[in-house]
Amino acid sequence: MQITASLHHDERWFDRLLEGWKVDLLHFTEYGLPKIIFAFALTFLLQQVVLFFVRRLRRHADSLVANAQRASQLRTMAAIIRATSYGILGFYLLTQILGGIGVSLGPFIASAGVIGLGISFGAQSIFKDMLTGIFILIEDQYSVGDTIKIASLTGTVEDLSLRVTRLRDGDGTLHIVPNSQITTISNLSRDFAAGTLNISVDAREDPDRVIRVLKSVADAIRQDEAFKDIVIADPDIPGVDRISGNEVVYPITLRVMVNQRDGVMRELRRRILLAFAKEGIAFGSATSMLLSDNRGPSNPPKPSADLNA
Repeated sequence: MQITASLHHDERWFDRLLEGWKVDLLHFTEYGLPKIIFAFALTFLLQQVVLFFVRRLRRHADSLVANAQRASQLRTMAAIIRATSYGILGFYLLTQILGGIGVSLGPFIASAGVIGLGISFGAQSIFKDMLTGIFILIEDQYSVGDTIKIASLTGTVEDLSLRVTRLRDGDGTLHIVPNSQITTISNLSRDFAAGTLNISVDAREDPDRVIRVLKSVADAIRQDEAFKDIVIADPDIPGVDRISGNEVVYPITLRVMVNQRDGVMRELRRRILLAFAKEGIAFGSATSMLLSDNRGPSNPPKPSADLNA
């Protein structure tokens, strides 16, 4: 009798369990499943909208060949929009899935708030990174594609987010710098770049002649078809800048477009070498040599030949 009653009790418990599962399954099929399907469909639709605008921004940036700064700003904006949108859409989809399977969102949100408060005390640097990243974007301190110097590193910005800046240097190394560690930014890609070349000339050369030759070479660079769109201002040759020993230094300053300085300066050096060789102008040396003679006045030294004769 007891065994039979126990079997009947177990059967009733199992029936109630099956009935509860059946009710839950019907409720999930009626309400939860359509809600989750709608959330997936809406997330996919919004993701496609975000990708449409991101691709459009990138195509517009690629078309701005003459305005590199604006193109960099658009690429940076596209990267930030994509990352931020994906984070928001992922959080929305998670909450809809939890709500669809019957998880109460009230305790979940409250727990998330408490956990977030605890994390905030242990991850203050993350919030500092994000706050610094927001100000970098708002103040337009640098953009993707700019050549900058931050945290004693110099390179090209490959990616910029609210938390980190990815910097690629000249030898291909990728540096990932948290934004909170950035205290001073040197942007080498804004407006223009100035290249200064100090020419050391022998002190015995005529200064007016030297300046005339240097100006002729620099003006030729300015008017050259290959460089006239790169050199954006007339060259500045102020004259004698420094005298040291047997050398006189004549500086030449050229204002060029961003990231175009090295090629112009290499060509300027080459043309100065050729011009000095053609005009017979000697380069200077910072050191001077004193020749002494121990012979008495009865044996005066013979005059030496002039090296420039």
